[in-house]
Amino acid sequence: MSYLWAALLGILQGFTEFLPVSSSGHLVLAQTLIPGFSQPGVLFDVILHFGTVFAVLFFLRKKIFKLSFKYLIYIVVATIPAVIVGFFLKDAIDLLFSSVKVVGLALIVTGLLNYLSSKHIEENKDLDYKKSIFVGLMQAFAIIPGISRSGSTIFAGIKSGLSSKDAAEFSFLVSIPAIVGANILEVYSNWGESINYTTYIIGFLGAFISGIFAIKLVIKFLKEKKFKIFAFYCLSLGLITLLI
Repeated sequence: MSYLWAALLGILQGFTEFLPVSSSGHLVLAQTLIPGFSQPGVLFDVILHFGTVFAVLFFLRKKIFKLSFKYLIYIVVATIPAVIVGFFLKDAIDLLFSSVKVVGLALIVTGLLNYLSSKHIEENKDLDYKKSIFVGLMQAFAIIPGISRSGSTIFAGIKSGLSSKDAAEFSFLVSIPAIVGANILEVYSNWGESINYTTYIIGFLGAFISGIFAIKLVIKFLKEKKFKIFAFYCLSLGLITLLI
């Protein structure tokens, strides 16, 4: 894989990780267009996701330093379902990443979730354990390539009564332990494999920079109730994927 492809995949990952359009689905589709693309497991994908973790840390750095202990517990609670699914179903999940049809169907589901999110009535309820579990279950569901992690967790937060801003911020913060955990598991599984570290670093930086811009865009579109744009995009891309 060339440095240019690594940069482009990183930029694609950064934008689509936080925009509710499924970064994993886009990566699967994009990688099928790269001649001879290969990676140990999904290690390159995970490194790109790690770049988006740093984007969250940078963008929400002020809020992170002010998080209460109770809020941190909610993040832990919301992380548990994804950890369980990722640990016990890792091999099955890796196989899903090779199926374009699965991605197409999942993108349609993501489109429906985005459409429902766009129809929300703004509330401002407090976060609690029940809401955290719902967000966590949706994050676990989003392990399927084509299901947007941000789209599904924001949907869960909004439907639980959180404000759009609180739902988005919780979605971004919950991504941190889940992605870091996936990094540790994947790096451990592929330790000793021969990889081009420069390529991985370029991809990481591309995801980090584009991820910051994507976070800003998501918050802006939520406030302006423009999530229908992402709904129609995912529905269209999913149908095109299945047909072509």
